[in-house]
Amino acid sequence: MTTLFISDLHLDGERPAITDLFERFLREDARGADALYILGDLFEAWVGDDDPSETGARVRSGLRALVDSGTPVSFMRGNRDFLLGADYAHRAGITILPDPAVVVLYGRPTLLMHGDLLCTDDTSYQAFRAQTRNPQWQAQFLSQPLAARLAFAQQARAASKAHQSGLQAKGTMESITDVAPATVEATFARYGIERMIHGHTHRPAVHALDAQGRACERIVLGDWYDQGSVLRVDADQCHLQRVD
Repeated sequence: MTTLFISDLHLDGERPAITDLFERFLREDARGADALYILGDLFEAWVGDDDPSETGARVRSGLRALVDSGTPVSFMRGNRDFLLGADYAHRAGITILPDPAVVVLYGRPTLLMHGDLLCTDDTSYQAFRAQTRNPQWQAQFLSQPLAARLAFAQQARAASKAHQSGLQAKGTMESITDVAPATVEATFARYGIERMIHGHTHRPAVHALDAQGRACERIVLGDWYDQGSVLRVDADQCHLQRVD
């Protein structure tokens, strides 16, 4: 009996091999699991559920088949696919979770996050995040023609790359784009839990830490740029591994 966690697949048409790998993962690895949780950035970009991309259709079909086989799938929006909506979720058969969300895994409460909320030292990104999560901004954006939304997404990706290049030039890339330790500790205290699972930073690891006198565990999921990264959780242990 195992529950699976993945994040940061960044699927798009330019990297078809990763979409192939994900489809195989859904057909083989995920079949028979107690549940699958996708903690954000399933797609490289998502500009609305009316996007007719082949990648989106393939992924929807694969998710639907997994759910129909008896494995429930929960999805948490990331910083790349925060506009994925109820229509796509309904057709894929998946449940959208809020960020953060607390679930009970084999009797143990666990906090799930995409992870970007923990990177509070990146103030420019946090300002962008606040703007794009505003319901009024989203409604105005989604009312635009598809071509305009796709153009905006391309511009946003270019701006993100430029922002990261600027941080690298300053020598602050590693620290600014990782979680802020004080924010992590405050998050553990706020929710009163002792285990957290998140993605976003592309730094897969299991961290043991002390949060206000409590022994806590922070598990970071890896990305799928070169291979798959999956966390397997059962009643006894958590195990991070590759999916090739």
